[in-house]
Amino acid sequence: MKEISQLNLPDDVRYAEEHEWARPEGEKVRVGIDDYAQDQLGDIVFVELPQVGDTFEKDEEFGTVESVKAVSELYMPIGGEILAVNTALEEFPELLNSDPYDDGWMIDVIPNNPDDWDALMTKDAYIEALKGGK
Repeated sequence: MKEISQLNLPDDVRYAEEHEWARPEGEKVRVGIDDYAQDQLGDIVFVELPQVGDTFEKDEEFGTVESVKAVSELYMPIGGEILAVNTALEEFPELLNSDPYDDGWMIDVIPNNPDDWDALMTKDAYIEALKGGK
């Protein structure tokens, strides 16, 4: 597993305690799991994602990721309606390991509460949380 200093943690995303990331793109927010999560999971072999049009509140479970090590639930870093799902992950779940912030994105969300964004961590705050063992 990677050391914290080896993790790819972009500055243009915010991070949730459950290791999902969120990136604003116009009116929508793109969501995935971060480099720490994919590194901890190991080789990802299956992803279950919601349907377009489903709605979730912040911190609500929206899917699962299965790796050779474990099955992990996915939690919404920001509440809202699912606008798009990365269907490429059905056939190529390993994209989460190789490119978690671009080709391995999971869902696009139309946020329903702008305050959800403010509750997410910046890169620096997330690194501090990781050092604290969260």
